[in-house]
Amino acid sequence: MIRPYELFVGLRYTRAKRRNHFISFISMSSILGTALGVTALITVLSVMNGFDQQLRDRILGVTSNITIHAAGGPMHHWQTVASAVRGMHGVTGLAPYVEGQAMLTHGRVSSGVVVRGILPSAEPQVTNIRGKMVAGSLDALKPGRFGIVLGRDLAWRLGVEVGSHVVLIAPEGEVTPAGLLPRLRRFTVVGIFDVGMYEYDTGLAFIQLNDAARLYQMPQGVSGIRIKLANIYQAPAIAQRMAGRLGPHYRVQNWTREHANFFRALRMEKTVMFVILLLIVAVAAFNIVSTLVMVVTDKEAEIAILRTLGASPGSIMGIFMIQGSVIGIIGTLLGAVGGITLALNVVTIVPFIEHVFHTTFLSSSVYYISQLPSHLKWSDVVTVTCVSLAMGFLATIYPAWRAAQTQPAEALRYE
Repeated sequence: MIRPYELFVGLRYTRAKRRNHFISFISMSSILGTALGVTALITVLSVMNGFDQQLRDRILGVTSNITIHAAGGPMHHWQTVASAVRGMHGVTGLAPYVEGQAMLTHGRVSSGVVVRGILPSAEPQVTNIRGKMVAGSLDALKPGRFGIVLGRDLAWRLGVEVGSHVVLIAPEGEVTPAGLLPRLRRFTVVGIFDVGMYEYDTGLAFIQLNDAARLYQMPQGVSGIRIKLANIYQAPAIAQRMAGRLGPHYRVQNWTREHANFFRALRMEKTVMFVILLLIVAVAAFNIVSTLVMVVTDKEAEIAILRTLGASPGSIMGIFMIQGSVIGIIGTLLGAVGGITLALNVVTIVPFIEHVFHTTFLSSSVYYISQLPSHLKWSDVVTVTCVSLAMGFLATIYPAWRAAQTQPAEALRYE
């Protein structure tokens, strides 16, 4: 138990005398090193959280939280399935879809795409594609008019704009005397979207659900139902309940399974960065060890006097543990304040640096995300702070134990 005099002496030792400038310099280096490490940890973790959130929002803005498929083929009477899951807790919207592979051609240019047939009135319930339109309108997809909505990069690649015509070639063919011929259909571009992810902007096209059903020979069915949830992190549990309610004839998938490798890689990268940057705090902790060892050597006579006055080895150990802990606490608190400040202002600081040095860190022509995002999680702040305080405390144990082993007679022999 730390008593008042131990706390007083420990805090007094943190202020160096005139002859202890080198020790004071190392103490300041330990504080700055700890602060730098904590600041870097909080800032980098916040930026990685921002990337994770941005990518998740962009992916889930086009894909669904949960997808229901029928086993062995198209889903017939999808309205019955929709009625069975619509009232479940956490479900905020659903929409049917028809999906298939195709090739789009315009002039001499062609490109493979995923074609998704949708109901324009129901699609906003499950995706944010309407909010990503940069030309035309999603509502222009009318049954029988064979309109198509393309991604911005796909439209640029084909050299088309709203009002242009493209030819869609579906792999489902028609049997003729000349053999199996692919199905061709002329579509009119009625809209262009931009979700900010190359995969979707170059490889996804939307058409009206009935047109897609005719094209892919599903006159009485759909490929499945896409569902949106109030809380995306409840998708695994809700998907499991849906599978139990619908039975073995339906397959229920959630976004954590469909994009598992991608988000697992992000989590692994965040963990690796945490470990690497934690080494900065570890170096500062070693500086605390060296600082206290030199302080113990410098103050052997004072330690001996305290022992002769009745101080126990535990009291001596407590004094130097207080001194080292103060260094760790000050450095950690400074780092936490700096990290929180940086994390909350990354969006404004980075553009300022880019303007001053006339450079661009994330070019929009190369990266999915052209602005450095940041999402501060207080759980990360608490974790980093606790780890830093623990490392600072552990760094004091050996020097404090060594001080407690000082023998008064040996220390005062040459005084």
